[in-house]
Amino acid sequence: MAFGGALLDLLYPRVCGGCGQRVGGEGMQLCWDCLSALQPVVDPFCSHCGDPVEGMIEHRYRCGPCRKDAPGFDRARSAVRYRGPICDALQALKYNGGGHLAADLARLLAACVRTHFTDIAFDAVAFVPLYAKRQRARTYNQSRLLAVQLGRELGLGLMPPRTLKRTRDTGTQTGLTAPERRINVENAFAVTQAEWVEGRVLLLVDDVMTTGATVSACSRAIKEAGAAGVYVVTVARG
Repeated sequence: MAFGGALLDLLYPRVCGGCGQRVGGEGMQLCWDCLSALQPVVDPFCSHCGDPVEGMIEHRYRCGPCRKDAPGFDRARSAVRYRGPICDALQALKYNGGGHLAADLARLLAACVRTHFTDIAFDAVAFVPLYAKRQRARTYNQSRLLAVQLGRELGLGLMPPRTLKRTRDTGTQTGLTAPERRINVENAFAVTQAEWVEGRVLLLVDDVMTTGATVSACSRAIKEAGAAGVYVVTVARG
C-alpha cells in the first residue's frame, strides 16, 4: 500500500488545496505549512453560536444576535477562522471540484466535535442541502461530502437522502446583510421523512458559517419535524 501510494505520488504529484505546493504527508491534501497556518476558534466565543469575540471575557457569554433572536440549533461550533489558506481550500472544495479535500477537512470537523460536543450522544450526521437545480449544475454537494467523511471519523451514519430538502433556490448569501440572509432562507427547508427525524439528536454539517442564518433555518425545520436536538459543526467561521 505504501509503495502504491508513493508510485501514485510520483506519477500524479499531489498539490496542497490551500497553497498549491506539493504535499509531503502521506495521503494528505493540505500541506503542513497550511495546516500550521490555520487559526483555531478558541475562547472567548458565544456559548450558543460559537462566534469568536475579540478581547477578554471571563464569564459565559451569549452574543447580542443570539439573545435577540435565538437560532434554531441547540449549539454551533466551528473548527477554524475563515482566514488564510482555509479560504482557498474551501473555495476549491465548493466550486472547483475539490472533493479530494473533504477527508482532510473532515478531520478538522472531527477534532472540533470531540472538543466541544463531548456531552452529546449523536444519532446521525446531517448536512445542509443544495437546491436540486444548483446541485445538478455543480454535480455534488460539498456539505454532504464533508458529512460523509465526518461520519466515518466518528462512526456515525448519515441522514437518509432527501430527508431534508431545500424547497427553493435561495441563491448566494454573499453580499447580504445579516437580516437579509435570515429573510432569504426563512422557510427554505423542509423535512420529508419526519418519522426518521423524530426523537433523534443530529449533528448538522456545513462548510462555512457566517451569520448562521442557513444552518439556523435548517435546524429549525429539523426540530419542527420532531428532532430531539440539532447541533451544528462547520469547518470555518467567517
